[in-house]
Amino acid sequence: MARVVKVFRTLRNHWKKSTFAVCVLSYGGHWLYGKHCDNVLRREACIEARAFGHELIGPQEHLKKAIVILNPAACNGKANRLFEKNAAPILHLAGVEVKIVKTDYEGQAKKLMELMDQTDMLIIAGGDGTLQEVITGLLRRADEETFSKIPIGFIPLGSSNSLSQSLHLVSDNKVQHITSATLSILKGETVPLDVLQIKSEKEQPVFALFGLRWGAFRDVASSISKYWYLGPLKTRAAHWFSSLKQWPQTHQASLSYLAPVPRPPDLPTEIPPRPNLLYRIYRRLNNYWNPPIEELPKEPEPERWESKDISTLELTVSTHNKNPVKRREDDSMVITLDSDSLTVGKIENLTHEGAGFYDIDNEEYEAMSVEVRLLPRKLRFFCSAERREQLAQAQ
Repeated sequence: MARVVKVFRTLRNHWKKSTFAVCVLSYGGHWLYGKHCDNVLRREACIEARAFGHELIGPQEHLKKAIVILNPAACNGKANRLFEKNAAPILHLAGVEVKIVKTDYEGQAKKLMELMDQTDMLIIAGGDGTLQEVITGLLRRADEETFSKIPIGFIPLGSSNSLSQSLHLVSDNKVQHITSATLSILKGETVPLDVLQIKSEKEQPVFALFGLRWGAFRDVASSISKYWYLGPLKTRAAHWFSSLKQWPQTHQASLSYLAPVPRPPDLPTEIPPRPNLLYRIYRRLNNYWNPPIEELPKEPEPERWESKDISTLELTVSTHNKNPVKRREDDSMVITLDSDSLTVGKIENLTHEGAGFYDIDNEEYEAMSVEVRLLPRKLRFFCSAERREQLAQAQ
């Protein structure tokens, strides 16, 4: 008992050192516990992936091939380590023949997609910038009709991963986020996503999955990082200084657009069984003696363009990819003007007044007159079944 009293007396007499030691031990224990939880998540994901690797394949089948476009500079240079520790082991244990292509500079992914060979799946490991470069390079190809049918997987390794919220379960744990996204690729369930083709008169088209943003709030968001030294007040400071530079902050533009078109029925994913021989003979004889009447092709209705001059703080042209599971009656994109919204099928001419920049999927471009065309259900992305159920219940 005297020894215990002596220990407590020593701690009380050296309370500063004791407090510091408790803080260090608490932080160290929390850090070790976090590392242990991450290792448990990796081990469980590898066990689940190994089950895919143990599946037998036929003599005429081949191993699934995957091309991974990896941006090592994503997430402040941590993307390569995150991929090697959390995603690569899962792909290898599943028996996937992986070919990793690393980008060295901005814009290289677009050039790499021009040289890509046929593969079973394409995996994008990076953030929003890497995703947009790969999609743009893929759809600029002359044979994009063939390559756009390749299912695409997205492993969120960037500082900004907007698409991940539409495909994977949202998690604050980086390891769980990456492992669940990789496992969803192995499970093979996909969802179709719309693509926006944004084309100017001078440049090649740029393709986006979420949309185009232009206006005062976009300009402020791009300047917030300049006021990092103000800490939690940096956002307010950015808005205040922006108001001093320009007031009022309205932006003028003119646009011509088409109304949305009805959505065609989805094509069947499974091939129907072939009818029996007697039915096929009967059908051929019936078509021979009673040939079907050919309908004359209908003349296409003229497009009814509408023009509108707008003055707004913020203009956003977006797709419906935030919830790709939701069933829609038409193929359309949404134009948001401040608090109002407008559903359209195509924008022929979006012309703004004055110089500036706009964001295409969180990537900055010089503002100019553009044509925005919707490519409905153009690409298929791997999606986790759990996230698909959540989005279906949110309808």
